[in-house]
Amino acid sequence: MRKGIAVSPGVVVGTAYCIQEIFVPTDTPRLNADETVAEVAKFEVAQQKVATELRALREKVTLQVGCKEGAIFATHEAILNDPSFTNNVLERIQRQRSSAQAALHAFLMEYTASFSNKSSHDSFIRERLADVRDVIVRLSAHLSKILNCEDGPAIEGPLVVVADELLPSQAVALGNADVAAIVTQTGSRTSHAAIIARSRGIPAVCGVANILKQLHTGDAVVVDGSQGHVIISPDAETDKAYRKLEREFFLLRDELAENRDQPATTKDNAPLSLLANINNVDDTRAAVAMGASGVGLFRTEYLYLTHPSVPDEEEQLAIYRDVIDNSPNRSVTIRTLDIGGDKTVPYLGHRHQESNPFMGWRSIRLSFEHPELFTTQLRAIMRAAGYASEIGGEVSVMFPMVTTLEELHRVKRMVRRTTAELVERQHQHKVPRIGMMLEVPAAAVMIDSLLPVVDFVSIGSNDLVQYLMAADRDNPKVSHLCQPLAPAVLRLLSSVIRVCRQEGTPVTLCGEMAGQPRAFLVLLGMGLTSFSMSPAFVPSIKRLASLVTVDQARSIFHRASELRTTTNVNRFLHAELNRIAPDLAALELA
Repeated sequence: MRKGIAVSPGVVVGTAYCIQEIFVPTDTPRLNADETVAEVAKFEVAQQKVATELRALREKVTLQVGCKEGAIFATHEAILNDPSFTNNVLERIQRQRSSAQAALHAFLMEYTASFSNKSSHDSFIRERLADVRDVIVRLSAHLSKILNCEDGPAIEGPLVVVADELLPSQAVALGNADVAAIVTQTGSRTSHAAIIARSRGIPAVCGVANILKQLHTGDAVVVDGSQGHVIISPDAETDKAYRKLEREFFLLRDELAENRDQPATTKDNAPLSLLANINNVDDTRAAVAMGASGVGLFRTEYLYLTHPSVPDEEEQLAIYRDVIDNSPNRSVTIRTLDIGGDKTVPYLGHRHQESNPFMGWRSIRLSFEHPELFTTQLRAIMRAAGYASEIGGEVSVMFPMVTTLEELHRVKRMVRRTTAELVERQHQHKVPRIGMMLEVPAAAVMIDSLLPVVDFVSIGSNDLVQYLMAADRDNPKVSHLCQPLAPAVLRLLSSVIRVCRQEGTPVTLCGEMAGQPRAFLVLLGMGLTSFSMSPAFVPSIKRLASLVTVDQARSIFHRASELRTTTNVNRFLHAELNRIAPDLAALELA
């Protein structure tokens, strides 16, 4: 049994499918002569497609972002067309009779090894490696579409995806594969893999070091996403025990989902708003199926992370309209681009490694530096808001990582300029409600000064916790400090919620905490009535809400606030949850 970080609850007994960033099926036989000729043709077709894509991308990025950023793709074109690169790959296909995918993978490994003795601090070498890798990954993505096979090798049983880190692009490449669980070597409860798993409502464990060296495609594996356990090749007794837990988990989940049409209220009938966090239109359908009352957070960065180039205004508008059409009550809160930290794209200048990226050039700070990119998104959002208004829905917009009042004033000026542009172009639009993500302690301290400038506040607890505790949530040495139920976090959240309620400003919490039963008890006790979470968690929180009164929650919060250590807070809330709803304890993360 291997121990990792529990990031999405539930138990699955399935079959491992191990993936790398370049998808190379395991145990691929050597090609015969005819297959080699066909493989060369596939590589050349992919090369032509990538060349066309890179030229278009260079022009688009230059126009929307800048000449310097667009030049990155001129470098990629040069690598793609370099005779030594092409000849190396073709030679591997023809002489070694390997697939184009395998040839690219081998070239990248060899190229990386050739620089292994060079200084890792040499920025030129780092960037050169990154450029070569980007070109190869782009070629690999096209080859995987050209191949006449499924996304991966045909294996039986529920599919357990095992990867170093499951990136958004990899998730897209998996297509409609029946993924039952996810295991990664790196990551945390707020990594891409965790977000993808929770949005799909499937068990997941992150941070299992070196699991790809011990687990191979086709191996039997157990994933316990509640406890963070991964069991390789379980014996008959272990297999039987976990299959029982698996059945119990899915029965509970199905039972909870039956409350989808019931209103979200406390035991004493106080109304609550249970919203969904989404990444794409598929998640909106899950939000409807789980009984969410709207979308409280649409993460638009996934549109950029999975797009082959820069999504233009019309492309964004089409996606936003699709999300609105499929969302519960056609109510959607759109967050503007939140790139940076652990989410980067090369065309936005993320070529130089920052010493502390989470506290660096990211989110609204990056948007300000690329005003054309930012206003393109604003135009699309405001046009989508006009569409929503026409069909009886509502779109709101919020801005990530706001730190100062000056930033909000700057945002409002850009909204006014964008409105003027849309009027001039005679586009149907509407100025949506404007909100801020509260993720920075400085903004929390000054919340009373910021509220007059916004229509609503959305607390992003994931970042707020790591900034407050001065601990990188993805660093295993200090991630234990990133506890949403730490006394300091509870005190700060209570203060923010109290001020928002006093000023009559709507406030929602849309971070990791919102879907945790223990955290829900104290947040409700603080006076919070609006929660946004992964769709899969809506039924369990709705169930818990129906079993507790507001007065009970207040009492629980006051008792928790008297405790001085995170351990004691967790113990107390775990005991309270077991007393109120013991069956929901299975959905808690260890």
